[in-house]
Amino acid sequence: MVITGRPAVAIAVVVDIALHAARGSVAASDIADRLGMPRRSLEPILQPLSRTAILASTRGPKGGYRLARPRRQISAADIVRAVLEEQPIEAAGEGESGPLFTAVVAPLWAEMRAQVIATLERHTLDMLVRRAVAAGVARLPAEPILFQI
Repeated sequence: MVITGRPAVAIAVVVDIALHAARGSVAASDIADRLGMPRRSLEPILQPLSRTAILASTRGPKGGYRLARPRRQISAADIVRAVLEEQPIEAAGEGESGPLFTAVVAPLWAEMRAQVIATLERHTLDMLVRRAVAAGVARLPAEPILFQI
């Protein structure tokens, strides 16, 4: 299973926000510009990330997105699960309901998915941000101070 599409874009979006939110909220249009994609395609990714408390959003002219939790408390698996839970379950395709598929292929796929999720659990957003800094993508941002009463 290769992480592509929505999960890959979601990870890039959250890393981008972590890199640029030290000065406040990050506008969706700025994220889209940096990632080279249309803003409309980001909305279906930003919404579930906000609903699952990975991101916090602010409305208005100076609105945008920021992390809802510290970088160390967000795993790559949290991000992937947030966007995958929003996708409807697809019906089995042709040939995907026979005994060979049920007894051999489906269990293999489930095992592989569990291994991918386990790997994603071990990678925090903080680790991904540090990887981006090491690659020269950006400077290390200060961890925003979150006040809770």
